[in-house]
Amino acid sequence: MTSRALPLLSEVPYDHPDARHLTRALQLEQVATYGFADDPGETPAAQFDPPHGLFLTAHRDGVAVGCGGVRLLNADTAEIKRMYVAVAARGHGLGQHILEYLERQAVTVGATQIVLETGFRNHGALALYQRCGYRSRPSYVPGRDPLVNRALTKQLGFPGRKVS
Repeated sequence: MTSRALPLLSEVPYDHPDARHLTRALQLEQVATYGFADDPGETPAAQFDPPHGLFLTAHRDGVAVGCGGVRLLNADTAEIKRMYVAVAARGHGLGQHILEYLERQAVTVGATQIVLETGFRNHGALALYQRCGYRSRPSYVPGRDPLVNRALTKQLGFPGRKVS
């Protein structure tokens, strides 16, 4: 990355070619790290359709370098999914930039808490989420291995908004 400016974030359909490219890169990285990973192609694209969901890609110099999605699980809870920043784009605040955008989107659709999962070896992501106020919670996805998966949550509250 030659520039310090954050890449441009674009709202795209989950099945957009850039989103597919990035989610497959995420899957390949997870397989290399853990020996297995969820197939992002099995997630229905409609789960990220507005108004109850959103998927983002980040581009620098015309190249897709990051992504992430948010979707409502119920009226109060949103879930972050498929957060990924390409290796060459890491270390410049892009992950936090994407995360904050997704959190703001969750608030606009009424979520008061947000949840996510990541793997225990994903030290960079775990550090990011901790810096951004996420705390450990029991798994909310049936069948997850607690030795591998880390479930996290954050109460969402922005100025002028009451969180119950």
